[in-house]
Amino acid sequence: MTEFPIERGPQPPEVEVLCIGETMVMVAPTPPGPLTDPGTALRLSIGGAESNVAMSLAQLGISAGWWSRLSDDPLGHFVHDLIAEHLVDTRSVEFDEIRPTGLYLKDQASGETRVTYYRQGSAASAMSPRDRGRLPAWTRLLHLSGITPALSPGADALVEELLDAPRPAGRRVSFDINHRPPLWSAEEAGARLHALAAKADIVFVGLDEAHRIWNTATPDEVRALLPAVPQLVVKDGPRAACAYTAAGVTRVPAPPAEVTEVVGAGDAFAAGYLAAELRGLPTRRALMAGHLAAREAIKITSDVPALPRLDSLLDEAPRIWAAADAPLRPAPDSPPLAKENR
Repeated sequence: MTEFPIERGPQPPEVEVLCIGETMVMVAPTPPGPLTDPGTALRLSIGGAESNVAMSLAQLGISAGWWSRLSDDPLGHFVHDLIAEHLVDTRSVEFDEIRPTGLYLKDQASGETRVTYYRQGSAASAMSPRDRGRLPAWTRLLHLSGITPALSPGADALVEELLDAPRPAGRRVSFDINHRPPLWSAEEAGARLHALAAKADIVFVGLDEAHRIWNTATPDEVRALLPAVPQLVVKDGPRAACAYTAAGVTRVPAPPAEVTEVVGAGDAFAAGYLAAELRGLPTRRALMAGHLAAREAIKITSDVPALPRLDSLLDEAPRIWAAADAPLRPAPDSPPLAKENR
């Protein structure tokens, strides 16, 4: 195994939750539509699973930080500043004078969102275990995703070391599977993501991606593959989500919602669930918070919704589920939604 000597920087600030992973510059048509239509106006924004979670957590009232590597140029500082504007601690982010910040293009033609991205050799792909000494201190939760291991051998090694590192009492690691087909095939990703997820304390996975990489058909089959994970959350799109914990299985149907675009919904769900869980709320309430945060994300075309504080978010739960004719009744079957392939 390649050795990565740890580089130590100044003592970083502590945060309650630290999220680590690549964030890219997003270029999208405005208003939403085909990317290549003549005269299409384009807007710059950002997209990154882990920074999405950090920004949503901060809005919900959780102290959150984000760490990655960015280019030391206008695009890199654009990414940094936009995340920092959401009250996320970004003071330890590394700026790379050589490598670029990743970029992706969003095409919203024919009612489906497709993305094409350019991230090979990006600053974030240079992440490695030698960066461990530069990471901000976190007091309760470290959040990682299955995107980072696919970026480079060094990034993969960093994720594994962070999952393997001894955790003091009260500190945990959450891991969102987040399989991205353009980064690696289902066959290549399946075994590696399973091995990493098995080391985490909280795991999020979509039933569709679990089927793709592990050939599982039901949440129970996913649980059978990860029996020792203390909290396993399986999301079944617009239908329901269930959590497997020491107390058993808790299932909460998804509330009715208007769908504009599903990109970023999984990140918002993770943030809602984690915020409630960190505040000691019951699993059922945590799943509801996840659904409600995701419900806000799918209304918009950007990745991060505007969210209220956690208490205010959950105050809306009775009204929202009542709109399905009865509290917590399953939402009606929905047609397939636009897939995120970035």
